[in-house]
Amino acid sequence: MTISPSQPIRVMLVDDHAMVRRGLGAFLKVFDDLQLTGEAASGEAAIRLCAEVRPDVILMDMVMPDMDGAAATHLIRQQFPQVQVIALTSFKEGDLVKNALEAGAIGYLLKDVSADELAQAIRAAHAGRATLSPEAAQALVETTNQPPVPGLDLTERELEVLALMVEGLSNTQIAGRLTVSSSTIKSHVSNILSKLGVSSRTEAVTLALRNRIIP
Repeated sequence: MTISPSQPIRVMLVDDHAMVRRGLGAFLKVFDDLQLTGEAASGEAAIRLCAEVRPDVILMDMVMPDMDGAAATHLIRQQFPQVQVIALTSFKEGDLVKNALEAGAIGYLLKDVSADELAQAIRAAHAGRATLSPEAAQALVETTNQPPVPGLDLTERELEVLALMVEGLSNTQIAGRLTVSSSTIKSHVSNILSKLGVSSRTEAVTLALRNRIIP
């Protein structure tokens, strides 16, 4: 326990599992400086409840049906910028961590965090300080260091040409389909190979299929 401040930190819980909310509610009662101010079972309910109870900190599950935690966090932070959100989830995938932080979460913790660590994270969030679990930090670093997905810099016309290459059409056939000159298609194909970092049409087609570059 800690010495209770003049005003306890008001905490709201958002999780679609009642047992998780019950456990977190019991945890909050242990600390004199933390007060449970509301519970929500979905992202939509969280936004409505936030307007009613005006918590200081929200413990937000990330994986929920209909509206996920990142979407709910984004909307809450837009409407109530004074409210801090800590992502509290069982998942540590880098994309989830990245999405949560980009949505405005100030922390990302796993549900196996200890009571004292969670309490410290809530206090830190209330003071405007971020807290990331070591697993979340590692996942974020690994995601950030991944090479960019190939094909993102292809123009709309280059994507059209690549789609026809995947169909097996030659430059002349592609030119006829798109009603442009063969030299124009040759230039597009050259740009496609360069942007994809490959040296042949076959490699380009293989890469396009493997990475689902073509819708």
